[in-house]
Amino acid sequence: MQHKIVIAITGASGSIYAKVLLDKLAALDTQIAQVGIVMSKNAKEVWETELGNTDFNNYPFNYYEKFDFNAPFASGSAGYNTMIVAPCSMGTLGRIAAGISDDLITRAADVVLKERRKLILMVRETPYNLIHIKNMETVTLAGGIICPATPSFYSRPTTIEQAAATVVDRVIDLAGLKQDSYRWGE
Repeated sequence: MQHKIVIAITGASGSIYAKVLLDKLAALDTQIAQVGIVMSKNAKEVWETELGNTDFNNYPFNYYEKFDFNAPFASGSAGYNTMIVAPCSMGTLGRIAAGISDDLITRAADVVLKERRKLILMVRETPYNLIHIKNMETVTLAGGIICPATPSFYSRPTTIEQAAATVVDRVIDLAGLKQDSYRWGE
């Protein structure tokens, strides 16, 4: 099965997660029919601040503006089967949980949920307040998957990219893509 995936990148800290995800998706291209990317303005600024570059422009995917409601994944008929928000700000989580489709990111998330497809939110905040937790519960009850940007250390990562990859690898597994990555007990 070839996947059609929406990647949303918000202005939460954690651009490294988005970079590692895009790198891995580019390498898994034989499993993917299409990747559509939408970034908030803050996401671009945070990427430049945290990673020191504008490499988000260099991936072989289709890019859409934040308010482009003509993007294919703004409708369920386009058949995008997975949406990943990496990283996902608490503001974006709150708008998704409340069903507020005020931009392409939240509209696409609403579409994915209503079509009963996979919505994976890589939430990035610490600590969580009760509003965050209740919003995560609401999205989970609606069928979404909350995958906090919390690295694991079983594989003994030695770089920031390797630590970020421990979370991204889980997200890729959740999306149903096959990859070669660390597995517990191996």
